[in-house]
This record gives sequence, C-alpha cells and structure tokens, in this order.
Amino acid sequence: SAVYQRPCRDRVMHLLALRSYKKPELLARLQRDGISQKDKNSVETILQEVAQLNPKDNSYMLKDCLFKDIQKDWPGYSETERGLLQLILPR
Repeated sequence: SAVYQRPCRDRVMHLLALRSYKKPELLARLQRDGISQKDKNSVETILQEVAQLNPKDNSYMLKDCLFKDIQKDWPGYSETERGLLQLILPR
C-alpha cells in the first residue's frame, strides 16, 4: 500500500491525529498496514517524540503542535477517517 512506503513517524502521527491509541492497539494497526521490524523497533522512540501519554489509561495522543503537519489527503485514511479529520483539524 502507499502507506507502507511512508516513514514510520508520519504513519504514527497520522494515526494519532484521529484518536488516542494504546501502544498495543497502535502496533496492531501498523502491522495490519504493514510495518518492517526496524520500524516496529522504533515505535517507542517515535511515540516519545510525537505523542503525549495519558497516565489514566496509558494511551497516546498526538501533541497539539504537530496537528499542523497532518495531511488531509493521507493515503492511509478511509473516507470516514477523512471526514473525522475535517472535524478535528479546525481546533
């Protein structure tokens, strides 16, 4: 898929832009889309760079300052996710 070719950091950011994820959920989603072992090993570091940890439920949310870097036409988004993004990004 077109998403597989993209940097893992961008893939994580675009997933977190839609909603918060717990680390196992995020890894499962990345694996479903296809992720290399090298990228899988770097997810923890990427999360520290781009996400905030919610200590209440151990979920990760995209840092507010990074929403400006989100592409509305990201190839990994479904039509439903694009619609959701239209509601999220204006904030």
